[in-house]
Amino acid sequence: MRIVLISTYPPIECGIGTYTSFLVEALERTPNEVYIVSPYGAEGRHVYPCFDPGDDGIAKKIFNLANKVTPEVIHIQHEFGLYGELDGIAVLEMIYRFKSIGIPVMATLHTVKGELEFSKKMILETMCRELDGIIVHEENLADLLRTVYHTEPKKIFLIPHGARVKNPVPDARKKLNLKGRKVILLAGYLRPTKCFDKIVDLFPDILEKVPDALLVIASKQRIPGINEYRESLLEKISRSPARNRIEVFRGQFPQETFDTILSASDIMVLPYSTGAQSGIMAHAMTFGKPLVTSDLPAFVLRLEESGAGLYARTDQEYVDHIAALLIDRELYSTLSGNALTHVKNKISWGIVAQQTEEIYKKLEQKPKYKTRYVFAGE
Repeated sequence: MRIVLISTYPPIECGIGTYTSFLVEALERTPNEVYIVSPYGAEGRHVYPCFDPGDDGIAKKIFNLANKVTPEVIHIQHEFGLYGELDGIAVLEMIYRFKSIGIPVMATLHTVKGELEFSKKMILETMCRELDGIIVHEENLADLLRTVYHTEPKKIFLIPHGARVKNPVPDARKKLNLKGRKVILLAGYLRPTKCFDKIVDLFPDILEKVPDALLVIASKQRIPGINEYRESLLEKISRSPARNRIEVFRGQFPQETFDTILSASDIMVLPYSTGAQSGIMAHAMTFGKPLVTSDLPAFVLRLEESGAGLYARTDQEYVDHIAALLIDRELYSTLSGNALTHVKNKISWGIVAQQTEEIYKKLEQKPKYKTRYVFAGE
């Protein structure tokens, strides 16, 4: 089968681009041809950059280029704003263009909220009506599609966010000069809703329980407009009585660097106030790093399914859970092992790619007469 994914893609810095790159890597191990149509700046095998999110005529550019490889399925990775003005309204024209020539179109929805601004709600409702298939990562998002956006249940497919099966980076602590420390990691693109400041505030209390703890913040800004939050966070750190036990890493964090930071940590904390299933969570589980998260429904569900961590409902529970994981080696070992088992058996990219391929096959327009698809690879 010939598949075209429409998405951001590395080296563009974007969580969706990273998601797509791992999915493509796994799909390319199946007997399919996979192509990526992406914004300018993307690179790689079978990657075709052709637009900028601020361009006019995005849908036509994507349609014309994608058609050159005669796709049998179009798979859109969707986030509002990726496809032009007015919250990415060009995605609707794109869907209609492909459907007008009989090509099935599906999408992975990376943001589904029960309440949206008028334009976003209109776009999402139209997508849910016109798409042939929709992937979401969590059951509560599937419920929203059915109840709020009136999506036909047969269109909705539940596939978890994938994770890699990979060994930790050797000597990671030595490389980062973190030997002898119990490392608590906050990581990911910097934005106020991730509430890193909460853990900075609580860190002195954690140190009382775990004197050799070190808090590492490895984050970068994707959106220039959040400078104010970054400055307030750095100021808070500089005023903290525990400031000498807090390190802020800066840099571009390409995958190998980020994997080294993850490998050098003991636990990862996700104190988010909003959000859904997190790619950062999947990265942590790749290396068997136990998690302490907020009680967002998506986080609670994933931790209950995987047994890979603890969720906190109060500030005191953050302190207690973090300290327990750093002190109780038996608890730590159990949760770490649960994370690795969950990745291997439930959410590895190989499993995710297989589940995604099954959807492609369901949507593929079957010829009227008997044929056999042939692709020998490269």
